[in-house]
Amino acid sequence: MKNKIKEHINDPEKLEQLFNDDKNAFESGFEEVYSEIEKSELSEYWKIRLDYRKKPGTITKTNLPDIFILITSCLVTGVLIKIPFIFNIPTPEVFYTKNAGIIVFSGLILYITWTNKVFELKRLIYILAAFLILTIYVNLLPSVTDSDSIYLVYIHLPLLMWCLYGLVFIDFNLKDKIKRIEFIRYNGDLAILMALIAITGGILTGITIGLFEAIGISIENFYMENVVIVGAVSVPIVATYIIKNYTTLTNKLAPIIANIFSPLVLLTAVIFLIALAISEKDLYSDREFLLIFNIMLLGVMAVIVFSISETSTVRKQKFNELILFILSIITVIIDLIALSAIFYRLGTFGLTPNRLAVLGSNILILGNLVLLIIDLYKVNFKISRIREVELTIAKYLPLYLIWILFVVFGFPLFFGMK
Repeated sequence: MKNKIKEHINDPEKLEQLFNDDKNAFESGFEEVYSEIEKSELSEYWKIRLDYRKKPGTITKTNLPDIFILITSCLVTGVLIKIPFIFNIPTPEVFYTKNAGIIVFSGLILYITWTNKVFELKRLIYILAAFLILTIYVNLLPSVTDSDSIYLVYIHLPLLMWCLYGLVFIDFNLKDKIKRIEFIRYNGDLAILMALIAITGGILTGITIGLFEAIGISIENFYMENVVIVGAVSVPIVATYIIKNYTTLTNKLAPIIANIFSPLVLLTAVIFLIALAISEKDLYSDREFLLIFNIMLLGVMAVIVFSISETSTVRKQKFNELILFILSIITVIIDLIALSAIFYRLGTFGLTPNRLAVLGSNILILGNLVLLIIDLYKVNFKISRIREVELTIAKYLPLYLIWILFVVFGFPLFFGMK
């Protein structure tokens, strides 16, 4: 589509025909080639027109089919998460360790598949097969084990489910990088709404339990086992429903939060590095501190990706783009410190599943950050658009998927299950 757009950029009739033939493909293709054709008068017209299509207007009217799909998806997920209580499974914690991620994403995939009308038999078979393979695989792994490789499978399996959900979300269109960008932006919006819903739900839970206790009725155990658990796994589905049907809320809220958080995270990261330099903390021998250090690195990386995806939805903001450039540099410094500690521990204590997993993720993040720094440099000091940074993120996503697949299926083979 993008080649056709470039070829007929000065032919208004042909462009209109291309748009009417496949609106989504036209929009995606246009965004990819806009930097090459932006000098054309027609390109400016189409930019305004396509932006207007995405512009949040009035709130979408709620209709009964949407509500039915939402409730059904929540109920299915709620029943699945209650399996240990329904069938009196003696070790529910083991069940949840293995299956919680699969159950949560099954609800999300069911909702997205239904609302997007993904009814093609071939794709439905792919989705179902992936679910069955992962469910059988994880439940065949040892339940009681001290194996680090098995625990890493449990940690990475939800990430693999997230990748599967992403494939469904982008309608299995692996070539369309714009859809990958939309998925990244959706995840940022989802995180914000889930946090707001969780806070609201926590307040409601406290009030409800307190009111019943005031009249001498204790409902805490019943409420936690039936309402809170089911509500918790339904939160992502409800948040997705809001994103799809009430875009006015997320389109205004997410960029504001991104613009507020990125300077705060930058300030925190700088202060942390200064504190680390003057403190006597030994990063190389303290395993727990190194773990916290890497969790912080992942969090900062997530903020950078989220902020880039939201910054691109508004007008060019020089200050925020500069903040993201500096934050990426600071994050590279943090990553290099973490990598030096990991290599030290590898040389001193040898190779283990945990050390290899952390090493692989840190190297992946470092490569991603370097590419982002190059693009953000061009955005800030040369003629380039923030959209190019988003495309870099989208292109890099398959590398994370490859690494996750290796950890989930390769680690138990290389390191064993004991």
